[in-house]
Amino acid sequence: MVRTDLPGRRFIEPLILVPIFVSPMVLAFGYVVAAGPVGFFSQWAERLLGFVPWNIYSMFSIVAIAGLTHVPHAYLYISSALRSVGSDVEEAARTVGASPLQVMTSVSLPMVRPSILYACVLLFFLGLEVFGLMLVLGDPEGNMVLATYLYKLTNKLGTPSYHLMAAVAVVLICITIPLVMLQRRLMRTANRFVTMKGKASQARALPLGKWRWVAGVVVVLWLTVTIGVPLLGVAMRAFISNWGVGVSLWDELSLATFRNIWQQPNLLRAIVNSMAIGIFGGALAVVCYLFVGIAMHRKPDNVTRFLDYSVLVPRAVPGLLAGLAFLWVFLFLPMWLDQSLKNGWLSALPMADWLREHLIVQLRALRNTIFSVWLAYTVVWMAYGLRLISSTLLQVAPELEEAARSTGASRGQVTRHVTVPLSRYGLIGSWLLMFLIFEREYSTGVYLLSPGTETIGSMLVSLWAAGAIDIVAALSFINILLVVIGLGIALRFGVKLHD
Repeated sequence: MVRTDLPGRRFIEPLILVPIFVSPMVLAFGYVVAAGPVGFFSQWAERLLGFVPWNIYSMFSIVAIAGLTHVPHAYLYISSALRSVGSDVEEAARTVGASPLQVMTSVSLPMVRPSILYACVLLFFLGLEVFGLMLVLGDPEGNMVLATYLYKLTNKLGTPSYHLMAAVAVVLICITIPLVMLQRRLMRTANRFVTMKGKASQARALPLGKWRWVAGVVVVLWLTVTIGVPLLGVAMRAFISNWGVGVSLWDELSLATFRNIWQQPNLLRAIVNSMAIGIFGGALAVVCYLFVGIAMHRKPDNVTRFLDYSVLVPRAVPGLLAGLAFLWVFLFLPMWLDQSLKNGWLSALPMADWLREHLIVQLRALRNTIFSVWLAYTVVWMAYGLRLISSTLLQVAPELEEAARSTGASRGQVTRHVTVPLSRYGLIGSWLLMFLIFEREYSTGVYLLSPGTETIGSMLVSLWAAGAIDIVAALSFINILLVVIGLGIALRFGVKLHD
């Protein structure tokens, strides 16, 4: 895609990144209705072959689907590294008679080894975070991972088992913290492999020759299995009122499910809240990331380096665990503060009674507001947001800020009149990308779900557990529609998704 003359690269590359912005819960549901035991494609295959040649609920299928849907995450890092590799070393290898395959295996890939290793660690993180796929595809045959086990501790046992939940949380954290340290080490060593400095020659595409169209077919096949099958399944299921063996697709076409959604206040709130978190929450998150990013960009001291390290931790743990942590904060922090203000060391404060009557009440009410969901999303995706902001700030030449300071401008004036205006297009792009990320998020809000905090993602998990397949299909389609609109606007504004 990056270094070869693969046909249709310009149109294929944006499609490759689609699974990043579509909720895994939606993709998993799409596979069920498309390739499940009574799925659309399963029934067509049974009519044609007399049997269904796959079992979507097997562990092999789940692992294969998870691997296919995680390809774009690895592609992002490896492709960015390949773009920074100058073509001089590849041209040198080709002049001595090396084939394109030899150039790739002996020159190009070894030069981006840190990015490949970083992507491997990232994929391991994503494997630990798998929740929606296992919840939808693993349940029928009893397949579980730590994330789904954590979810079942509260949903299946009735009374929350906090000691078991804490034990699972500790196990996950003990696994992820060493990997965060490894990621940081890989990021520090990446500069040793940089080959494009100054005015590097333009990278020339390696000719694939007779394998050009074979490679194109492989990519199209991956797109079909990873994107086409589940999204087409969701679109078809959303517009039919009933489906099963022997049911005609054309006889069941209906908009009844969408009409049902408009009649249920909690579902309408979920749609409105999702849009509000994506549009306004995404913008507010970018503003927060901008302040942190500017501080880290201007003053790279030990504090900012620690902050740069620590923001990786929330993203390293599964979103379900991060949401559980926020739930515990919203539940136990007001309780602890109330006890401290009443009989503890904070009781000596002159305003202790006033704080108990006003501040504690507001803190307890915070959990049942959409702010709690936004705060969780913002913290969990801070590492990704800061990466976007840092890339934007690096495009502002330091000489421009120095020129402003030389005229007597304060640091705040430089930020307000130089840095932010010059970064505005990058900030708009960051906002659009955060909109897409917040729209696809689902697991972080599961434990924060309450009347008033519904989002499409958390409602999908709740409705799937309740067996409301029709509503899940319609909400999934609406979620896909919001992502497609946001992705289209981002591409229209020239946002480079692969950077």
